[in-house]
Amino acid sequence: MHRAEPLLEATRHLDPPFGVVDLDAFERNARSLEQRAGGTPLRVATKSLRVRDLVDRALARPGFCGALAFTLPEALWLSEQHDGICVGYPTADRGALRALAADDRARERVAIMVDSVEHLDFVQGVVGTDGPPIRACLDLDASLRLLRGTVHLGPRRSPLHAPDELRALAEAVAARSRFALVGVMCYEGQIAGIPDEAGSLPRRTAVRLVQRRSAEELRERRAEAIRRVREVADLEFVNGGGTGSVESTAQGAEITDVAAGSGLLCPTLFDHYSSFRAEPAAFFALSVVRRPGPDHATVLGGGWVASGPPGRDRLPSPWWPERLRMVAAEGAGEVQTPLTGPGARRLAIGDRVLFRHAKSGELAEHLETVHLVSGGELVGSVPTYRGEGRTFL
Repeated sequence: MHRAEPLLEATRHLDPPFGVVDLDAFERNARSLEQRAGGTPLRVATKSLRVRDLVDRALARPGFCGALAFTLPEALWLSEQHDGICVGYPTADRGALRALAADDRARERVAIMVDSVEHLDFVQGVVGTDGPPIRACLDLDASLRLLRGTVHLGPRRSPLHAPDELRALAEAVAARSRFALVGVMCYEGQIAGIPDEAGSLPRRTAVRLVQRRSAEELRERRAEAIRRVREVADLEFVNGGGTGSVESTAQGAEITDVAAGSGLLCPTLFDHYSSFRAEPAAFFALSVVRRPGPDHATVLGGGWVASGPPGRDRLPSPWWPERLRMVAAEGAGEVQTPLTGPGARRLAIGDRVLFRHAKSGELAEHLETVHLVSGGELVGSVPTYRGEGRTFL
């Protein structure tokens, strides 16, 4: 029996489009992440879930502690229930900053991200220079820079790359009573977010060489940067990594927790890593509404394309029935998506096709509810962020 069949049977009374999460796979993925971390706590990346019930389930596990939020309004909302929240990106949300400054509990539970003196000035311009300190985290750029910085390999995030640059901002934070420096984050996207088993042999070889060189460079630079910052402030946490680099990041002596989120649901972009295998756990169902010909079946909707550089790897993928593929000339359509392949011949009007999204949390932006299946039974239906009226991004 294919894994899809119990999911479809448990949700047979529901009309597509709908989302379904295999809780058994979710839990197995969580255990795998904990084993890969080797005892280093995991910080759940909430943007990869965007379902509060799933965030709660992750944080209830012994290997997880704290959350990496993607906006300050989201962090304020989550702080009503959870502690240890770091906002993974700087904010210019004036209303949220004022709300943070005025809320004693939120100030104790949330740390904002800063990567420049200009951002410190902006925050103080909003909340003032007097008052209880706001918890702050510095963002160390993890990219690999070669040829005196003319080659940049990795996400373009923080301007803080060298250890002395991080130390200088740490001193600037420490000099302002409105802030309390509590953490450092360092996300190596070129390692954690790039699969090393996808594409041609030359591409795979190049990716592995870059990742190996980047990990070596970052190991020394990050350790030195944290050493210098600890001379300025007694850090509570040093966060690094992502689903694709849990093992290597956890080996850093300076690391206190590793970020992970996509590995809980395993979207298609996380199918091709040599260091781990996760189980697909999140899906969406669409209905067949047309049969344009004997080799084609068309589902209603489907254009749930992931963010990032445009390409076929950003499209959703039909998962069940097997041996289905999209039509190259149309791809994933806003209103309809034609499918072809041997699997299309057996589909009839009203049949359901299960898809996987390319990225993890973005699936929840298209749904108000996800349905939870365990042991082949529907055990709950829970709202997404959007279903709770929370549209953070």
